[in-house]
Amino acid sequence: MKIEDLLPDFRCIPGATKCWRAQVDAATWRLTAHQIWEKGGRLVALWGSDEGRTYCAHAALALRSGLLWLTLPLSAQLPEYPELSDLFACANRMQRATFDLLGLCARGADDTRSWLRHGAWPADVFPLRRSFNPLQEFTQTPEQYRFVEVEGDGVHEIPVGPVHAGIIEPGHFRFSVVGERVLRLEERLGYVHKGIEKRFEMLGIHEGYRLAGRISGDSTVAYAWAYAMAAEGAAELTPPARAIWLRALFLERERVANHLGDLGFIGNDAGLAVGLAQFSRLKEEWLRTNADLFGHRYLMDTIVPGGVAVDLHTSGFATLHDEIVRVRAEVQRLKAIYDDHSGLQDRFAGTGQVTTELARRLGLVGLAARASGLPLDLRADLPWSPYEHLQVRPTIHADGDVLARVEVRFGEILRSLDLCGRILDQMPEGNFATLFASPVEGADGAGWVEGWRGEILVALEAGANGSLRRVHAHDPSWQNWPLLEHAIIGNIVPDFPLINKSFNLSYSGHDL
Repeated sequence: MKIEDLLPDFRCIPGATKCWRAQVDAATWRLTAHQIWEKGGRLVALWGSDEGRTYCAHAALALRSGLLWLTLPLSAQLPEYPELSDLFACANRMQRATFDLLGLCARGADDTRSWLRHGAWPADVFPLRRSFNPLQEFTQTPEQYRFVEVEGDGVHEIPVGPVHAGIIEPGHFRFSVVGERVLRLEERLGYVHKGIEKRFEMLGIHEGYRLAGRISGDSTVAYAWAYAMAAEGAAELTPPARAIWLRALFLERERVANHLGDLGFIGNDAGLAVGLAQFSRLKEEWLRTNADLFGHRYLMDTIVPGGVAVDLHTSGFATLHDEIVRVRAEVQRLKAIYDDHSGLQDRFAGTGQVTTELARRLGLVGLAARASGLPLDLRADLPWSPYEHLQVRPTIHADGDVLARVEVRFGEILRSLDLCGRILDQMPEGNFATLFASPVEGADGAGWVEGWRGEILVALEAGANGSLRRVHAHDPSWQNWPLLEHAIIGNIVPDFPLINKSFNLSYSGHDL
């Protein structure tokens, strides 16, 4: 589908992401979304903004050719926009969050329950409005949330959370069960609400990368790259080639680190403690190499607008090549153990299944989508530099169960190790950063990056004198948390930790 076929008036946003932006009226907003839905397109993100004397609703929609950013101006007296959750199921929680933060109402929506507020501020106060005082204190009023009730003989509820053991962030899970069999799961998230989007408004565009990289710590590279991509697009700046290749190296190393950790924890949840021990060791060694060569275990603050903050010296190339060979051999050895372990295979196979049809209908993305047979990977579908030179082949599995998500992780580790080697071999010489000059007021940009969990979007609008007027950051967990509710249906309650870990979604990225 071409953008010209959808909208006569649009403009291309400069930058690495193939992105177009159009201002529309309410009828065109709805019609365009419907046409994209009919053609198999996806909703990437939905958010709002306070423009001073009026408001705007925004939607980012994925086309085969790129990203379409729709902006719908709204009346300040009646800030309503046509809802999209009947087309894109994942819009439901985004619309509810947009109301909690800005008071923008999705006209026609069936579900209008609050999502982020949790009684932490009054119902007539909206934290993302420009009139809001972030230092203002409120008395918390407990909020009665209307969970969907399941009735019938022998049905009872099991509430889990929001407080969990260890350092897990808060989230509430309400199970409706008969015996141990799960009939329904309903989630409630957003308990922390860190105020990140409001904080962006207090920063300069040249320093926002630090906050972006702290939205979800396990995806710091993906978020920082998406932010830098958006800032560079707004400034119409192209970073040096060496910087772009180093960013790809950092992104693949982030992908490997997270898959190593997850494979260990998934094995442990199925009773294989040695899997946790071995994968934890591999991940720890991988992170120590990051610290030795790039100054931070998780590569935080390595990507900056205009390039990268640290170069790879000559001696580091041999170190990384040796590590790739060693880790590949150990991962292949551990995969053989996982494949031959009858206990693991029994727990993994058929557990927490998401069919291809359900995944497509509800908008599943990232590694979980690829494990359900959907070949969605921005590195292959819409490759940005340097991925157009690397010809990424996504790892796909059709079964959509825990075993499929494990298989995809193993496959992605091995392919990312291969990518890391090819990036090192093709690394261009030259500068690794260039001077970043702030864009003019009103300039905009979008960064769209395939993180290890899935696609991450950062949409940015520049303010006066190098300030940030609005930044919206979107995590793939918005799309994927609702699928976890479906994956557990028909399974037993003790399998929930295993299914949950096989997705390993972000509480933090979902709760800005």
